[in-house]
Amino acid sequence: MTPSPDPIEAVSQRLDDFFMAQRVATAEMGPEAELIVEAGVAAVSGGKRLRARFCIAGWRAVAEAAGPSAELADDLLAAAAALEIFHAAALVHDDIIDNSDTRRGRPSAHRALEASHRAAGWTGDPEAFGRAGAVLLGDLLVAWSDDLLEAGIASSASSRASAARAQYALMRRDVTIGQFLDVAEESAFRTEPDDRHASRALRVASLKSARYSIQQPLLIGAALAGADDGQLAALGAFGHPVGMAFQLRDDILGVFGDAAVTGKPSGDDLREGKRTVLVAFARESLPAGPRARVDELIGDPSLDDVQIAALQRTIRDTGALDRVETLISDFAREADRALSGARLGHAAVGELRDLARAATTRSA
Repeated sequence: MTPSPDPIEAVSQRLDDFFMAQRVATAEMGPEAELIVEAGVAAVSGGKRLRARFCIAGWRAVAEAAGPSAELADDLLAAAAALEIFHAAALVHDDIIDNSDTRRGRPSAHRALEASHRAAGWTGDPEAFGRAGAVLLGDLLVAWSDDLLEAGIASSASSRASAARAQYALMRRDVTIGQFLDVAEESAFRTEPDDRHASRALRVASLKSARYSIQQPLLIGAALAGADDGQLAALGAFGHPVGMAFQLRDDILGVFGDAAVTGKPSGDDLREGKRTVLVAFARESLPAGPRARVDELIGDPSLDDVQIAALQRTIRDTGALDRVETLISDFAREADRALSGARLGHAAVGELRDLARAATTRSA
């Protein structure tokens, strides 16, 4: 199939081709194999394709600096598509960890597999099947992302393929450790001084989100375009603060977001016990008694709308929401400064700034 001239449509076509090949490869394995394959396809569908967009933008920033921009090559499209599959794997595992019922307005993967178990009339515990199936689904998606990346960069120049592969591997390691630190912080916060909570939450945001959502996709695309050390440094210095601002915006939406827009219940991060910068800032401003009450409530999955509204009001009244908004603005300015004077394509720099604004001012 001839790639679409629209980059994100071209990535979608690359994903469709890959998934069709997986369906063919597993066709003789029976209906249960078909179930997990189709669950994988569903997990990748939808979303903003943010990582693919930044990967392509990183490639363009370097390619345009070298001369008239060429057509998007298959190695780039494969890498961008692989990032979307890896992101889906992270979301599947994240929803198991957080016991989330929904994702993008649909049942999360473990809930969908649980429903399939019930619909088929199988024996055993449907919930246990859904969780186990989703763990394996996430693993399958990670394997698929590797398969697609390696197939795509097989024809790339060896130095570029090696550089992209190294960035991809770093991304996988960082986000896995970051996810564990996020889980650990929900318990470890009690043993840490209150004035360290915000810095620890920022550490989680960097590893779990900023690097893998923005910075590493940029650098993977740039590596495939043959970026030099200066170009990689500029894009990295831009991508990390954008990624931090992106995660801080996500933290705000996790507490105050509109469920009809985000696809997840309002206040879900509070029910899940997320120890974000937003929560850390709120706790810093509370006396011991109210702080203890907040700690009792955050992480309770049975919080009702009244309790969620009370926590939201507390976070606003302490000034924590305003402080996080200021931090987002600071990170956005830091990112913008990183592009000044960089040897990158002029049009691509404009695209990067547009993407940064979209990532940090979004409502979903």
